[in-house]
Amino acid sequence: MTAKFEKKGTNDGVLTFSIANEEIQKGLTTAFNRVKGNLNVPGFRKGKVSRTVFNRMYGEEALYEDALNAVLPAAYEAAVLEAGIDPVAQPKIDVKSMDKGEAWTIEAEVTVKPEVKLGEYKNLTVEKQDTEVTDEDVDARVKSAQEQQAELAIKEDAAVEGDTVVIDFEGFVGDEAFEGGKGENYSLELGSGSFIPGFEEQLVGQKAGDSLDVTVTFPEDYQAEDLAGKEAVFKVTVHEVKAKELPELDDEFAKDVDDSVSSLAELKEKFRQELTESKAQAAKDAVEEAAIRQAVENAEIVELPHVMVHDEVHRAMDEFLNNMQRQGISPEMYYQLTGSTEQDLHQQFEAEADTRVKTNLVIEAIAKAEGLEATEEEIANEIKELSETYNMPEAQVKRVLTEDMLKHDVTMKKAVDLVTSTVVEA
Repeated sequence: MTAKFEKKGTNDGVLTFSIANEEIQKGLTTAFNRVKGNLNVPGFRKGKVSRTVFNRMYGEEALYEDALNAVLPAAYEAAVLEAGIDPVAQPKIDVKSMDKGEAWTIEAEVTVKPEVKLGEYKNLTVEKQDTEVTDEDVDARVKSAQEQQAELAIKEDAAVEGDTVVIDFEGFVGDEAFEGGKGENYSLELGSGSFIPGFEEQLVGQKAGDSLDVTVTFPEDYQAEDLAGKEAVFKVTVHEVKAKELPELDDEFAKDVDDSVSSLAELKEKFRQELTESKAQAAKDAVEEAAIRQAVENAEIVELPHVMVHDEVHRAMDEFLNNMQRQGISPEMYYQLTGSTEQDLHQQFEAEADTRVKTNLVIEAIAKAEGLEATEEEIANEIKELSETYNMPEAQVKRVLTEDMLKHDVTMKKAVDLVTSTVVEA
């Protein structure tokens, strides 16, 4: 085979290649064996007609399309390898010749990965990250745990910010009640920002048994378009006012929070260790992100293929929606709950798709420039790690991810490690 790639644009071109007659004959045999079982030819049992008789009755050319479909994938793949290109989308095939007894000539319009001109990616300077855990950090963690252990107790006094009120409410625009604007025995923490701006503030100072009208204006970008920008009045009845009662910060509190400790001092020390680990990991992540961002900024890519950006958007959307479904939220339910559409979600992910595509291309280019490859041991460790992370057997991981995918992921990680290992923090 002689394959030739001719560029027609920044990332587009035409790949011309031929399919040898020997391979064509194999394809014709495959095509004939597929169709002969459905043929009813006088004098032959169904499926028993010979190739010679078929050719005489229908002509060998009747098999050409099926034969091409049988041999084209392997021929195209071989041509890609020979031409040394890296397509990023399905090709547009144009058959230039299919003369009997001769090699077939094919042209494929393809989009290839763009050229990446690397800049500096080693010894990059990034801002030094703070990993110190202070007493204030530990106290804040204890305070958070105390808040989580708090109980609500009914109070007779007027509600203040931070209290929880149990209310009935119904919303009206003019004289018309609107859909979704009614609730009964609803627990609302004042100051939580759960309701429309201005609603919660008007309940401060109210007591159990009070009734009042709460007037608010829906934001201009409110998800329900029929309410956006409109003034509404909520008729509210307060049934109960509850205040948080925080537990005492003592050894019993500590044991309630974590049964592996026996004192408040032990709990604080455990929190300090956890905060130290999380700050160290956050610092590592921040350094990695900053270094890779610099490496990407230092690189040059003339133009990103639209198809790569499009595919990245849909990959991110699929991943997001699959995560939602694992939480029991279908795409339809998600769109309804958020008042958004598939197009809105597409635009949301499109905003960052260019950066993600360019980042992946630069990391791949670094791996290639450094001759990085995944070893069998590294691939085995990756499978084991994924198995433990997602709680699935290693055999299932291998079924979900191909060897090429695993090799790619490990190689990308090695490239990122190479960049971050040379970072200078200042």
